[in-house]
Amino acid sequence: MDLMTFVTLIVLAFAIVMVVAGALAAILGSGKSRAFGGVMAVVGLIVCVVWAYLVGWSDISPFCEVELYETVWNAVINLIGVLIGALVAVGIFLVVVLKS
Repeated sequence: MDLMTFVTLIVLAFAIVMVVAGALAAILGSGKSRAFGGVMAVVGLIVCVVWAYLVGWSDISPFCEVELYETVWNAVINLIGVLIGALVAVGIFLVVVLKS
């Protein structure tokens, strides 16, 4: 994994979390938190769109070397593997703790 692929994962994860957290704050919040949630969601959406454009469709040198679809696909597969491994480890831990 090269540096731009790693930075792409970081930026896209940041953008997605900003959109989701901002939407939840805008829906569930009140007053200032609702307004800040809306701003967070918009900022996350702008960052995601701009970065996806730079990586996916621009010809700018460091960005055009990243395969966006392959990077996101590999990240999702790796995340699923991590979750399965963590769930198995927690399950074994619970069995050991509850049986002793």
